[in-house]
Amino acid sequence: MNVEHIRRRLDAHTPARVQAAGAARAGVALVLQPSTDDIDLLMIRRATREGDPWSGHMALPGGRQHERDRDIIETAARETAEEVGVDLPAHGELLGALDELQAVARVRPLPLVISPLVWVLRRPVALVPNHVEVAEAVWVPLSFLRSDAARGTYERTLDGVGGSYPAFQYQDYTIWGLTHRILEGFLELMEA
Repeated sequence: MNVEHIRRRLDAHTPARVQAAGAARAGVALVLQPSTDDIDLLMIRRATREGDPWSGHMALPGGRQHERDRDIIETAARETAEEVGVDLPAHGELLGALDELQAVARVRPLPLVISPLVWVLRRPVALVPNHVEVAEAVWVPLSFLRSDAARGTYERTLDGVGGSYPAFQYQDYTIWGLTHRILEGFLELMEA
């Protein structure tokens, strides 16, 4: 897989849109950085914060759309700059959008629709995590996410009920839930 392959697949894709009256919108960025023989994906581990249902989870940079944002593209770019110090419009190129998803918590849909956008960096950049929001940032090779070695499960007990969820395992990081759903959609689109 290379950047041109990703570009072609996204150009040929018409993203599904979620119609949810009254739902808030959020944009997340799949930030790609070509390396010598791979493409790396930027992931963040969210800071631990009281009241945040995704506290401490692995995620993509992004967040809720503000009224001052012109569109969801600006939302994803603004949030990426705030969270890891990367100016996507200055240092990257927007390749396209993936299918929108509705957020889910405790097995119930939330009034929040997430729009994943795929960007590629023109050159390596320094990551400067905002530690109020981001505990750490890590580059994950796409070739690893595509391998069987990355497949795993995440065991979670919530309100006394245990569950097993599909996940990616990279080093000591577990990627599950909404972020796993987004990445599975991206990888499936790249294989189609």
